[in-house]
Amino acid sequence: MKTDKPVSTVCPLCGKPYSGVPALSRTDNQTPICPDCGIRQALESIGVSTEEREKIVSIIHRSRLN
Repeated sequence: MKTDKPVSTVCPLCGKPYSGVPALSRTDNQTPICPDCGIRQALESIGVSTEEREKIVSIIHRSRLN
């Protein structure tokens, strides 16, 4: 499945609606997921703790507002 086109849908992992280009789940390499869950999965794959992952996602959200 191509994931380079923006979509408006609900993420199957977190259940939150999102608009934009989806990430590809690392779990099955097929399921489109929201960018935030994609970031979380990538950070998890390199051993970043849950707490730190959430801090990083929060920082990314704040930087997008500027």
